[in-house]
Amino acid sequence: MTQPSLENIKAIAFDLDGTLVDSAGGLAEALDNALVEQGFSPAGKERVSIWVGNGADVMIDRALAWAGATITPELHQATRHSFDKFYATSVTTGSELFPEVKETLEKLSQHGLPMAIVTNKPTPFIAPLLKKLAIDSYFSLVLGGDDVKEKKPHPAPLYLTMGKFGLRKEELLFVGDSRNDIIAAQSAQCPCVGLTYGYNYGESIALSEPDCVLTHFSDILPSIGLSDTK
Repeated sequence: MTQPSLENIKAIAFDLDGTLVDSAGGLAEALDNALVEQGFSPAGKERVSIWVGNGADVMIDRALAWAGATITPELHQATRHSFDKFYATSVTTGSELFPEVKETLEKLSQHGLPMAIVTNKPTPFIAPLLKKLAIDSYFSLVLGGDDVKEKKPHPAPLYLTMGKFGLRKEELLFVGDSRNDIIAAQSAQCPCVGLTYGYNYGESIALSEPDCVLTHFSDILPSIGLSDTK
């Protein structure tokens, strides 16, 4: 893949689940408990990780469909209520940073780059998670799934990020792990990095054709022309 020109990057926005945070364990714990509470079998972490990426409501519908349920608004609402109840705890106990994330965020911060989080995760769960993982201080903007009218893969969250930072589209880099992230960035016409280790419905992130595919989070630094030390 041809290395894109990323020298003009003035801010970076990151997806959260599957990009910065390995959250599948906490999501699976809450979703499995919710399924059991509604009378269904637990799905397990491996399945749940494939359902992550479009927000909690879509994840719940995927789980209920897998369970063979007839999905009614009432059942969806009850399962979402159960999920939220359990996830209030497991969001922090079942999540950890991916390797090199905190060290790389620190180095990006030292270089003076403004950073944002753009995620479909329900907004109330984000701040406690960032604080627990001790990365909350790195981000001057945090957009969750409840903060925008349209979630990724719609470009709206990235347009909002550009507006908040006062940037042109080519000046904002978006870093994500799923096709929703790449589609959103491509629709917003901002450069994007696809990480290979996250949650992408069981398919290679390269299939979505991001501008740059990276295996290690720390590779972001050289990809935008920054040294690993400062």
